[in-house]
Amino acid sequence: MQKSVYSIVLSDDVVAQIDRLAYRHNTNRSNMINQILAEYVSYVTPEKRMQDTFRRMESILQSADTFQVLMQPTDSTLTLRSAIAYKYNPSVRYAVELYRTPGETIGELRVSLRSQNSTLLLYLTQFFRLWMKIESAYLPKTLYHAEDGRMTRILRPTAVIKQADADTLSSETLGDLISAYIALFDRALKCFFYHLDAPSAAAGEIERMYRVYLSEHEIVL
Repeated sequence: MQKSVYSIVLSDDVVAQIDRLAYRHNTNRSNMINQILAEYVSYVTPEKRMQDTFRRMESILQSADTFQVLMQPTDSTLTLRSAIAYKYNPSVRYAVELYRTPGETIGELRVSLRSQNSTLLLYLTQFFRLWMKIESAYLPKTLYHAEDGRMTRILRPTAVIKQADADTLSSETLGDLISAYIALFDRALKCFFYHLDAPSAAAGEIERMYRVYLSEHEIVL
């Protein structure tokens, strides 16, 4: 959605209230005014779509008592944290960034873990490679980038709808899809660390989990 600069005259008291509202919503004055006007004329802005999607994700993932929602850095990003059963209980971080104009892809998931423990980072890299191998066997066009304890995975709805129709999905549906994928990924990661002494068993169980995920969802990411 294209944006332009407009000159308008507003009351100082109104602007002060808008600034307070923008602060509470972790956004700026221009975005807040844009959102208020869009709601008044019943127009769904990209920012509103993203916020509705994130609220749906928060309601789903927080109810599982597995994820902690962190402060939202931008309107287009939601960050979560989940602990791994390993020495000192390190936390893996999931950052979901949604694109303002969805098309074939709706955004990306970034997975990272801040640690100086070289063994832990090696295990995490091994998991990333295993996950990409398993998932690519079922979804060959999936795009990844992984290095140094970090992985980026492009989110692209596939299966019963065409990829070009991704922008027609509701915020609720997008929230459901992304939440289901992150929950699956997190369970697989925990399974991998639980079976560190039996990598073959871990690989078999993770692939089984992924097949169940595919069988239970008409649309997958």
